[in-house]
Amino acid sequence: EDQLRYSGGGLVQPGESLKLSCIITGSDWTFEYHTITWLRQPPGKRIEWVARIDNDSSETNYRDSVKGRFTVSRDNARKTVYLELNNLKPDDTGRYYCARGREEASYTSDRGQGTQVTVAA
Repeated sequence: EDQLRYSGGGLVQPGESLKLSCIITGSDWTFEYHTITWLRQPPGKRIEWVARIDNDSSETNYRDSVKGRFTVSRDNARKTVYLELNNLKPDDTGRYYCARGREEASYTSDRGQGTQVTVAA
């Protein structure tokens, strides 16, 4: 089982920012060779991918609702992936996770406990 450690979640007001971090230690795979996706699960809804970054940071992709507001990055030396969330909206509320894999393909990967983001006035 992969080991994931999160930080950076919290309660913020609309328009504010957060930066999430996720450190991944793969059980049988090497972080620097794999695409990582950030996922989130809004309250009462299904999990959805939010942002994806390729192994060497050469390519990223975002779901439409977060384009221009969220930025994904990674530091392979630290086995860490980041998600910067700007101009947060109430619809961004949810539990955020990172996982190995490309977008929907990451849904079945280990993702640990995640970190809660709550956006409310």
